Amino acid sequence: MRKVLRGVACAALPGELAIIVCLLAGVRVPGYVLLAAEAVVVAVVLAELAVFVGLRRQGRTSREAVAALVPEPVRRLLGHELRLWAALGRWVARRRHGVGPGDLAFGHAKAQTALLWGFAFVCVVETVGLHVLLAGVPVVQMAFLVLDAYTVVLIVGLQAAAVTRPHVVRADGGLRVRSGAHVDLLLPAERIVSVRYELGLNPGRKVDGLLELAVASQTSVTVELSEPGVEAVSLLGKRRPVTTVRFHADDARALVAAFGRAAEVRQGRTAPSRNPGLPASA
Repeated sequence: MRKVLRGVACAALPGELAIIVCLLAGVRVPGYVLLAAEAVVVAVVLAELAVFVGLRRQGRTSREAVAALVPEPVRRLLGHELRLWAALGRWVARRRHGVGPGDLAFGHAKAQTALLWGFAFVCVVETVGLHVLLAGVPVVQMAFLVLDAYTVVLIVGLQAAAVTRPHVVRADGGLRVRSGAHVDLLLPAERIVSVRYELGLNPGRKVDGLLELAVASQTSVTVELSEPGVEAVSLLGKRRPVTTVRFHADDARALVAAFGRAAEVRQGRTAPSRNPGLPASA
């Protein structure tokens, strides 16, 4: 049943978007087509709600019920969009995500700042130009204005996510590696073999077990993991194990040094005492 609903929803959504585009462009759509399309959309929504309620009554949580109804790529794209909006709020409030007591944060946004602001400026110029050129078609003009303005907001959100979601050297010796709002990879201390400064330019090689998170076409930190590696999840939900992670940090050498100090502290806490002394019963 759920697979049928997914199939109908995937077919109905593009059709609905096509009808909206036709209406905005001034194309006359027959009334029976509009009625049929809206009837299908309403039926799909009601059916989805009925299945959702049924799953909740079976004891599933709201998150589990949504996961059963909505494909993972769609959920992950919507989640990414929400994280961008949340990053804008954190940026205004000057707060960072995922940095706890005793953790050390290291940014990775400086290298891309000029590029993203330049891209945002170009989009603003394009928005103004299209708004003037489409002055004779108010409906299309307004549609493009909304889309272009939303694009500018998303670009600013990408920069905000990079600023407010830094790499983190955790107090427990682990390492949390980020790439904006779409990669958040936790590397446990017990899986990390080595962390070193290593400058890499123009990454993008397809190598099994390698994850590269470049900023402005460069990486500066390499992390080697023990087998089995950590599972990395792509933006659309594809999973693969990784044993080497390469990423960029604004102050890569400081990050490597901070991780080394945290590792020494952790080893000092876990190492057995050389002079255990007499047992308590002696």
